[in-house]
Amino acid sequence: DFDTESRIDDHKSCGGASGVDEREISIQLSVVYVQLKPSTEETNFEFRQPSHRRQQRRAVTTAPYTTTTIDRLSTPQASYFQAIMSAAVAVPQHKLLESPNSRSIEVFDWFITASTNPISNAPDCDALQASLGLPLPEMTFGSNYLTLEHRPSGWKYSFNTSSALKAVKNGELGEGDGGVKVGYADKWLESRTGSSSLLPMPKTVPTKPYDWTYTTVYTGHDDVETLDSGLAPSWIPGDPEDQSHAIPLAELTRPDPILFYAEIPLFEDELHDNGSSNLLVRIRVMPTCIFILARFTLRVDNVLFRTHDTRIYHSFASKPPLIVRETSGWEAPYDRVRRQLPKRDDLTPLTDPMFIAKVLTGLPSQVSQKEGANTRWRGLGTKSEVIVLS
Repeated sequence: DFDTESRIDDHKSCGGASGVDEREISIQLSVVYVQLKPSTEETNFEFRQPSHRRQQRRAVTTAPYTTTTIDRLSTPQASYFQAIMSAAVAVPQHKLLESPNSRSIEVFDWFITASTNPISNAPDCDALQASLGLPLPEMTFGSNYLTLEHRPSGWKYSFNTSSALKAVKNGELGEGDGGVKVGYADKWLESRTGSSSLLPMPKTVPTKPYDWTYTTVYTGHDDVETLDSGLAPSWIPGDPEDQSHAIPLAELTRPDPILFYAEIPLFEDELHDNGSSNLLVRIRVMPTCIFILARFTLRVDNVLFRTHDTRIYHSFASKPPLIVRETSGWEAPYDRVRRQLPKRDDLTPLTDPMFIAKVLTGLPSQVSQKEGANTRWRGLGTKSEVIVLS
């Protein structure tokens, strides 16, 4: 009973929620097997385990095993068996490459690279700030990126910091921009653009209004330059009746081995100590699929919480190759989320993007994806798209 986000964070444990270690799995698979046993009442499993795991089970003298009959899916042993058998997925041939600031994997027809670097230095920030025309977040990881390349088709898809910040509203906020106007916003803007700022705007760039919360609905982007424009595939709306156009949560929460995992922070800002805004991209590659979660999280103290997720899924078994992209946005007043705290006086969970997302997604959709915090932000709601590669 755990969601996709907790599974992604459990990447270091191949056993996921079952707590089964990868080495234990390889050993257990050599000595655990199942035999279907007919029954007039209900189907049972005959579950055989090594004798060193015997716990109040009938002794067997003819073999170093004990035998217990258990009801299907009704006991902890059955759950343990399911976890082991689910993990018994053939690991495909793949190649891992590493350098000081990047990691890559070659698997099937895909080449994936994740680059994680320190916070950008002053010269790099100056250049990026001048090109964007807006003050940068306090922590800008300008050299970080994630790139997926499907080699047979030449299709590429990327996440990077500059593209994410280009999606931040630059100029007067209008209908649908989800602008947050509070008493300290002007003071914050002055502190970030004035001469006393640690990173003041270059003199060649005029100071102008922009979304000081850095809200972005960036979903990644196709590298169209790598393809002939007439041959480039395009995203189309997903068919709700087609199961292949949906992200299979059952597969993602299965304790399969993780072949490749990376966290790529793009930016973070503490909004002059009045909240937090950040964008983090995470990827994991398993024997059967690729899964990406890009999450933007906003907290404006005493005003609102906002989350925008982009999930990208590809099954290696899809023919022709199919990629599913699901984007979702949620929002709620600050007090509505605060009321969900496990301990009333402990505000620590309000700084945790996973806790915020769990609360927002647990609210009725009418509240979190339609009404929101009365900002009329266009990012609210859920949209599903697919793209087919040739």
